[in-house]
Amino acid sequence: MSEAELIVRCEGVSKRFRRAWVLEDVELRLERGSMLGLIGPGGCGKSLLVKMICGLVRPDRGRIWVNGQELGGLGERQMQALRAQIGMVFQNYALFDFLDVGENIALPLRVEGLLPPKEIEQRVAEILDLVALPGIERKMPHELSGGMKKRVSFARAVVRRPPLVIYDDPTAGLDPVTSAKIYRLLARMKEEGTSSITISHDLDGIRPLCERWLLLDGGRKLFEGDLAALEACSLPRVREFWHGD
Repeated sequence: MSEAELIVRCEGVSKRFRRAWVLEDVELRLERGSMLGLIGPGGCGKSLLVKMICGLVRPDRGRIWVNGQELGGLGERQMQALRAQIGMVFQNYALFDFLDVGENIALPLRVEGLLPPKEIEQRVAEILDLVALPGIERKMPHELSGGMKKRVSFARAVVRRPPLVIYDDPTAGLDPVTSAKIYRLLARMKEEGTSSITISHDLDGIRPLCERWLLLDGGRKLFEGDLAALEACSLPRVREFWHGD
């Protein structure tokens, strides 16, 4: 796999809090237009790793490249420009309670400052249609169900059409019907060429979507590869997590 084909590459990424290493020597490669499933038990470092990929946390060791740029060599202004190329769907929605749905979704576009107000309104309406929530621009977050909040969070993450989207447990706490809607949205974004990293404990739900997998345990990489290799992996801890053996 050539460098031009990769949108994310991590080499030897490590992070220490106090005296303990919470991530150690993690490697990751994500090809453009593909989806990587980032899996592992709770507290193994999955969310910390994606925060480092977004430039929100800096590694103590190792190097990270996103869309051809090495994060370690970027200043704050360059980092902000890079973050604009990444959409993030948060597990806890992260919607602003004092903004209505339309304002929440439009916020990244307004901060970017490249589109006139009318075009922003049109983009918000289009993305709400995409997530099957047309016409709710004036509703406030407290008026929405958990599934609706998740889809609004999804809409805000992709409204700028970023080349990379990170989903942090996108179906956590949702009912099966709403989860199915979220997975259809993920599939549609993938069909449109978006690259993504998906953190999830719903292995059955993301199995049809991911070309590659990274399994972390205790801050270390136990496995990285495609689905066939993951199914055939004989490491006891990998089989325990993946097959329930």
